[in-house]
Amino acid sequence: MNMWVLASPISDSIWPLKTNNIQMKAIVLSTTCLVAIASCASAKRATSEVNHPNIVVIYLDDLGYGDVSAYGATEIKTPNMDALANGGVRFTNGYATSATCTPSRYGLLTGVYPWRNKDAKILPGTAPLLIGTEQLTLPKMLKKQGYQTAVVGKWHLGLGTGDTDWNKKISPGPNQVGFDYSYIMAATQDRVPTVYIDNGNVDNLDPKDPIKVSYERNFEGEPTGKDNPELTTMKWHHGHNNSIVNGIPRIGFMKGGQSAKWRDVDIADHFLDKAKTWVKSHKDGPFFLYYAMNEPHVPRTPNQRFVGLSGMGPRGDAILEADWCIGELIKTLNDEGLLENTLIVLSSDNGPVLDDGYYDDALEKLGKHKPTGPLRGGKYSLFEAGTRVPFVTYWKGKIKPKVSDALVCQMDLLASFASLVGTKENTTDSQDILAVLMGKSDQGRESLILEASSRTALREGNWLMIPPYKGPAIAVDVNIEIGNSKEFQLYNLKEDIGQRQNLAATNPEKLKDMLNTFETFRGKNYSKIEQLELK
Repeated sequence: MNMWVLASPISDSIWPLKTNNIQMKAIVLSTTCLVAIASCASAKRATSEVNHPNIVVIYLDDLGYGDVSAYGATEIKTPNMDALANGGVRFTNGYATSATCTPSRYGLLTGVYPWRNKDAKILPGTAPLLIGTEQLTLPKMLKKQGYQTAVVGKWHLGLGTGDTDWNKKISPGPNQVGFDYSYIMAATQDRVPTVYIDNGNVDNLDPKDPIKVSYERNFEGEPTGKDNPELTTMKWHHGHNNSIVNGIPRIGFMKGGQSAKWRDVDIADHFLDKAKTWVKSHKDGPFFLYYAMNEPHVPRTPNQRFVGLSGMGPRGDAILEADWCIGELIKTLNDEGLLENTLIVLSSDNGPVLDDGYYDDALEKLGKHKPTGPLRGGKYSLFEAGTRVPFVTYWKGKIKPKVSDALVCQMDLLASFASLVGTKENTTDSQDILAVLMGKSDQGRESLILEASSRTALREGNWLMIPPYKGPAIAVDVNIEIGNSKEFQLYNLKEDIGQRQNLAATNPEKLKDMLNTFETFRGKNYSKIEQLELK
């Protein structure tokens, strides 16, 4: 029997991809005179597998285009991500909708450009639910087609109505916008509350030690990173000097809930265990799993098993940890006999950042590694590295390995998955590119509006146009070029992927055409936002 075996970079675990055994099943069925019920059940399952495959979206956090070895990284190895990329469609022009996390997640789940929602920006942990409970979402659409749906990991799309009592059931949340099961962190690892939320309830909460959370003022007697640096084990650089949890200063203030607080070094393992357990208990499918990983977002706290393995400090180690988790999830799918009936999408919410609030040697130990690959910019940026991210589709036996230059966006998963399961939804922004995702076509999007901290630009064909924006050219705290300029910027990305030659002055006709297209989408008041929003 032919077998593809991929070894885990940390343990001896493997996920074997076995050859198709449909022919053997057919022989057994054809020679067995079982009762008609068994035959009907088999036929029903076969139909389900054809039209309603399981769907798993693996969504990393701040993983850059150049952070994956299948995308050209040479100083770090990501064998499990590579196995998906090299065994499926590896897109070279795959985009998040935004260069920051909350807007990208909004676009992914709703199929709507985040700039259409004025509140779709980086949210505090106390923000109300961003997605309307009446709004169409990816999990809602799939639920109507008989799917069980789950989100495990980072949420960061708001919870409740804006005055959340963390000691009671929190609603509305993921369960009210289409997820049957949700096990999440409210916002980010660097924000309070630092607790897990299980279907709306804080997990392992002691009612005698209630949680209090504020993003405006501290609670009396509670230490902070700013006032009590001697209590910290991780030094803050900017914006992360409020409540201290596990020696790490955070954004926001929190009191109580001691038994419910997570251990940062266990977050990746904890979410992986929840995802694997849910998959095993729903293997009769069809199911949709949104596995929203935390890595390599700050604070980077890899488990001890991974510390030092990358040679790049905690950020590199966190990427290796994430890659191992992905391998373990794929191994679970394989062991449960689900891999050949599961469409997997792998991507990231935005581009990379090194110093995003803590001193953790991410820059000092970078060496020759280039998280952005050949791209310019990074997280928060309108340049390519802000939104062009690793983007892979994998379905064993259904998708043939290829590299595609087609223009695709995470926002299009909603319309494309609707087409996959045989339905159609009226979507404003999400486009049906199922044939492209399946590797059967190279005709992706013609154009795409990209967003970074409420500023927008236009990708059209091989061209990118960035209109003038006031404000700094470089975000000083994170040392990233963010794309602001007093002049129009026009780049031919096919010939100049690093965006070093601005052609706006030498190609005025192309600039005019793209500006007309851009203003058709955005209107003429797109440049009112002048201030860069960081963290």
